[in-house]
Amino acid sequence: MRTIRASEIGTYLFCQRAWWYQKQGIPTENQAEMLSGSEMHSQHGRAMLGVSCLRMLAYGLALLAVILVGMQIADLILGA
Repeated sequence: MRTIRASEIGTYLFCQRAWWYQKQGIPTENQAEMLSGSEMHSQHGRAMLGVSCLRMLAYGLALLAVILVGMQIADLILGA
């Protein structure tokens, strides 16, 4: 039994003829465009990784700010 990949389903849903060509082993005529799209996806993935790291840093800094404000308030209340 052959495993069907998600990309194969996507190809079929986009264009049944393209799927058939792919099954026959016939190379696509738009190799340059496909390479360009793959590079664009790679760049987007790297950018999203950077955004995720910055988001985690922002959450960490916000948590640190809340802790420091809480410590200041506790010091004002207990130190008085």
